[in-house]
Amino acid sequence: MSVRKGQGATAVRRPRRRYDLLGLLVAALLGFPVYWMVLTAFRPATEILSLPPEFWPSHPTLGNFARAMGTETFWPNVRSSAVIGLGTVLVSLVVGTLAAFALARFRFAGRKAFVVVILTVQMIPLAALIIPVYLLLNDAGLTDSLGGVILVYLVFTLPFTVWMLHGFIAAIPAELEEAAMVDGCGRLGAFVRIILPLLAPGLVATSVFAMVQAWNEYVLVYVLLSTPEKQTLSIWLVSFQTSFGTDYGGLMAGATLTALPVVIFFLAVQRKIAAGLATGAVKG
Repeated sequence: MSVRKGQGATAVRRPRRRYDLLGLLVAALLGFPVYWMVLTAFRPATEILSLPPEFWPSHPTLGNFARAMGTETFWPNVRSSAVIGLGTVLVSLVVGTLAAFALARFRFAGRKAFVVVILTVQMIPLAALIIPVYLLLNDAGLTDSLGGVILVYLVFTLPFTVWMLHGFIAAIPAELEEAAMVDGCGRLGAFVRIILPLLAPGLVATSVFAMVQAWNEYVLVYVLLSTPEKQTLSIWLVSFQTSFGTDYGGLMAGATLTALPVVIFFLAVQRKIAAGLATGAVKG
């Protein structure tokens, strides 16, 4: 009997090892471009285009980072990216949480149609809306303004936020709110004290999505913002491509600097993201 148990355990381990190897292979394929970007950021210009390429810089340098951070618009563009990213996240979370709560807890006319509209907006390609969005903001006097860009980003982040948080709120028993209201809390008090703490993993997961969307978006910012100091880091990276050629060292250093804030934010909240996605998938 013990032999059979041992054979069964061995048979279970083999598929797991295969999946582990497959996972490592996929991770290596996905991570190699990032690895090469970071290494190129530390290479001197004489080594970047050398053949055959070296897998580790023989003379590492910080000159590429110094040159990238020394450009005139770097810090203004960092500020613009931070304002647009954080503004989009905060507004989408506030509005999206209230909308998701209404969808999950209240029955009202047009509720199903509203859900269909949310899904429909997600299916519309961004390229098809660039000209209408520009004309609309131009009539409202919001072109070349960070506030106008935040409003446009909300159109694309709110549907996902509402849909995601709706599943989390629906998974929270309504009896908890009713018990809080019986104990003296109002509707708002029960929402703040009961719903929001339980909704934290979902808020983190959706905030990462909104942050990445706003931080990396290129086309809308390029069309809506014309002042160099107001543009974001994704537009700033184009400045390393000139008529004399491409500054690959500065470009890779700039790309590394651009990716760092999102990577740090993701690493800080990755546990809550995993818990939030699992909760939304299982209970939503």
